[in-house]
Amino acid sequence: MKGRWQRGTITSESKRDAVLKLRQKGVRVMEISEAPQTLLNKEITFGKAVKLQDFVIYLRQFATLIRAGVPIVDSTRILASQTESKALKKALIDIEESLRSGNSLSAAAAKHPRIFPPLFVNMVRAGEASGSMDETLERLADHFEKVHRTRQKIVSALAYPTAVAIIAVAVVIFLLVAVVPTFVQMFADFHAELPAITRFILKASEVMQTYWWLVIIAFIAIYVLFSLMKKQKKTKYYLDYVAMRIPIFGKLVQKAALAWMTRTLSSLFSSSVPILQALAIVENVVENEVIAKVMKQARDSLERGGSLAEPMKRHWAFPPLVTQMIAIGEETGSLDAMLAKVADFYEAEVDAGTDRLKSLIEPLMIVMLSGVVGTIVTSIIVPMYDIFNHIQH
Repeated sequence: MKGRWQRGTITSESKRDAVLKLRQKGVRVMEISEAPQTLLNKEITFGKAVKLQDFVIYLRQFATLIRAGVPIVDSTRILASQTESKALKKALIDIEESLRSGNSLSAAAAKHPRIFPPLFVNMVRAGEASGSMDETLERLADHFEKVHRTRQKIVSALAYPTAVAIIAVAVVIFLLVAVVPTFVQMFADFHAELPAITRFILKASEVMQTYWWLVIIAFIAIYVLFSLMKKQKKTKYYLDYVAMRIPIFGKLVQKAALAWMTRTLSSLFSSSVPILQALAIVENVVENEVIAKVMKQARDSLERGGSLAEPMKRHWAFPPLVTQMIAIGEETGSLDAMLAKVADFYEAEVDAGTDRLKSLIEPLMIVMLSGVVGTIVTSIIVPMYDIFNHIQH
């Protein structure tokens, strides 16, 4: 019995999975290729493709499997079936196919830059060369786990003031749109002479009711503009500079950036990644452009035969503790250990700083919210007392 040609599409995790599904249906596959991405079949993601927490779990499980003697290919297949991240699952399935084709893990991971950062690729490449993949993966897991913990501390410190600020804006909008307009006609009927603050609040209420859509557009425009500015290195440099100079918050941002930088460099040096390559990696992946600029200067200094610590000594963002420890590490050949100690110190400083910041911000935000709401309410109550006194007399 002769068959017939048929073209079509099938949803699957990989080419191999698609072929197996078609064979089960009695279809003989002659040619198969991945369908191009369109708006209909493209998976839309916002922000980072994989959450840092999911990536840490993956690294920890991967290291455990490798240490237990499970081959890399089988470990990748097991982790692909277990992970809850769709993006990571898809990447691991592709990496498994690449590994079975004879490619190395570092080469396969490098094809997915949104999932596996240069730090991962280069440390894995060094681990493959030295035959210490289990230790490399453990080191990566420790690194990203500490980065995740530090980041969560900062997020938790900023969560309360952000929530209070959102509530404050919502309360102000509610008062201006729903409460204040009910008193406008009463003030007009009694021809009351209104204080300047009351006239301002009434005008703000009128503007909010008439141009509420403009306010929404303004918020969206500010958000989009800020996002675009963060993507441009030059503008992001100034944003990071301002963030590190802001009173109270600035020191915390600076310490977090230094903790990230020293932890990353320590992990790279511990994995025997060449120093110039390590500095180039940190320069490209660091989230703070002020620190990135100094990393470039340090790399240039080394290429000229100079010192790693010298450019840092000349920059305000690097305290003497950092530069002195790095200089000692250069002289004694223990740069990875010195950087790890600096990272531990600043991670502890960030932990303590976020706790102090939360205890300071909470009462300030409550006072601010009370002041804003109290001003609006007072601006309405004061002329009402005048009206009541006028009626009684």
